[in-house]
Amino acid sequence: MTHSKNTNPETDVLVIGAGIAGLLAATEIKESGHRVIVVDKGRGVGGRLATRRIGQATFDHGAQFITARNARFVDAMQEWEKAGVVIEWYRNSGTQSKDHPRWRGNPTMTAIAKYLAKDLSVFLGNRVVSLVNDSKYFVAIFENNEKIFSKSIILTAPIPQSLELIKSGGIELASQMKNRLESITYEPCIAVMVITDGPVKIPSPGGFAPENGPIGWIADNQMKKISTIPAVTIHATASFSVENWDKDRKEVGKELLRAAAPFLGSDVVDYQVHGWRYSKPIGVSEDLCLILGESPPFIIAGDSFGGPSVEGAALSGWEAAAFLKTLLK
Repeated sequence: MTHSKNTNPETDVLVIGAGIAGLLAATEIKESGHRVIVVDKGRGVGGRLATRRIGQATFDHGAQFITARNARFVDAMQEWEKAGVVIEWYRNSGTQSKDHPRWRGNPTMTAIAKYLAKDLSVFLGNRVVSLVNDSKYFVAIFENNEKIFSKSIILTAPIPQSLELIKSGGIELASQMKNRLESITYEPCIAVMVITDGPVKIPSPGGFAPENGPIGWIADNQMKKISTIPAVTIHATASFSVENWDKDRKEVGKELLRAAAPFLGSDVVDYQVHGWRYSKPIGVSEDLCLILGESPPFIIAGDSFGGPSVEGAALSGWEAAAFLKTLLK
């Protein structure tokens, strides 16, 4: 069950971030018998497992597919497939392995996050602005002045946001740890969601990475069986996104539409532009998570540790939960 408000509750574990890392960590901790609350500043769960609707069109505009190589994550994918929230999309892309499946959410990528969140206490739409450590509890203070008191914390937000939370509450990190976290940076990604008045020319299976130009990925959400009408997701390359991040988004969108014209083949009816500031971490940590403190327990996790993929974030979330359970005993 998810909630949108809290009444200053107390909990054993507070997970900040309702992406795949946070949701899997919270699930494992809850199954071990501890009280857990997940909070996220967004209106929905999933992080970059993101879906947007524009009129009758539906777009996966964040993560486009999921791969699974780790045995535990393969098992999770099989479980989610049985639950009906993931299906195989395709098995080859250019020079990539032909027998390695790419999965997508069913009906959209957010279905996975909603499935994981269904039995959790999740507070949405309220940003944590400060974390205070009073030696016994953490106090999470929200922008509407609500508070949550927790015996421990798992941070899964992008590292710059997590560091800002730590700083705002006056929590001191060892210089070596702080330097290590500050060394992790991110590639941004500008995404354009396009509705066309007819079928597009993106080849089967409905998504690919062009070899040249400003487009890093383009996908036909109708062929992907996400949208009932023509709906194209365009992801710009990291270099284009960096160069154009502060420019007018509509104008940047038009430039990407011009580059995408050979793949569209139909007139554009409408489009929206979204910016993923923390799309892909650079300088990923060798550890799956980091313990920032033990008394009270304080752990940081996410795709900056497990790797820049849904699978990497999942492995990090599980590792954070495993560490935390040992500290809570």
